Amino acid sequence: MRADWVAATVRARSMAQRRAGAGTCRELSALPDLPAAVEALEGSVYADQLAGTRTLGAAQQATRRTVLWQLRVLAGWLPAGQDTQLVRAAAARYEADNIVALAAALRRNTGTGAGLEPGADSAPVFDLGGLATAWPRLQTADSPETLQAMLAASPWGDPGPAVSLPDMLTAVWLRRLASAAPATRPWAVAGAVLLAARLLLVTGTGTTDRLVSLLRPLIGTRWTEAASLPELTAALSPAAGQVLAEVQEPQELWRAEARLAAQVETDGFGLLRAGLPGPDVIVGAMAVLAADAWRVRAALAAAATGTGRSEVLDAVA
Repeated sequence: MRADWVAATVRARSMAQRRAGAGTCRELSALPDLPAAVEALEGSVYADQLAGTRTLGAAQQATRRTVLWQLRVLAGWLPAGQDTQLVRAAAARYEADNIVALAAALRRNTGTGAGLEPGADSAPVFDLGGLATAWPRLQTADSPETLQAMLAASPWGDPGPAVSLPDMLTAVWLRRLASAAPATRPWAVAGAVLLAARLLLVTGTGTTDRLVSLLRPLIGTRWTEAASLPELTAALSPAAGQVLAEVQEPQELWRAEARLAAQVETDGFGLLRAGLPGPDVIVGAMAVLAADAWRVRAALAAAATGTGRSEVLDAVA
């Protein structure tokens, strides 16, 4: 037994047990409106962040802030002297969102030398604490040009054209996650497939040389010339192509995204049940917590529209 991981493993499993769960999310989705759904989550792990939210966007962001806080707590329980690379890699998704929000604010000439303040602008900054990679420095950028130069000199690398910034950051994050936690590689591959499919078949924005280079270790390069779903599937490895197996039209990619979230949850439970304390249990907890927040967001969206059901949740039933 890896005794130095026992406390972290116990904490991770305990946190995963506090998830809302699929059943609760089903009940939330059937509620008549967003306030009712938010009220129903009182006493849950999401309650503190949801307090005072009035819009669907704010409520959904609150679920993500909850997960980030959970990651920060998990990092604090890692064995003394252990590298927090694992949790930091997961939290990099939030740093990427901070960067995108800052870039948008700077383009609108609303950024300042001090960067964005929490709660300012349309996309609140996520408080990364000790899990930040480059954000403390990046948030001081006072112009798009300064931010681009800072990014190029950071672990995120050259962001390329402004329009490709979110995709570039996503690709870097997927690579980093797969490297830090081998158990996450299938999820990273699936994420790369969905990113490629959206760029080629939905937005039509295409790719850049750096983006292709970033995704090469995950899905190769043959996919870059695909002009249809069948062509894209054929250009991928059998395992990667399976991500698109049940998608008939590019507009149905959300179904593949929903199945990925469900697969992450299933795999996460498997890792949580790993026999010995260690990093895999931490990965499992992070996966289960992230998937639970995804389900809650889908349920909140259904309640906000008053449909009485969630097509997204139905897709993974």
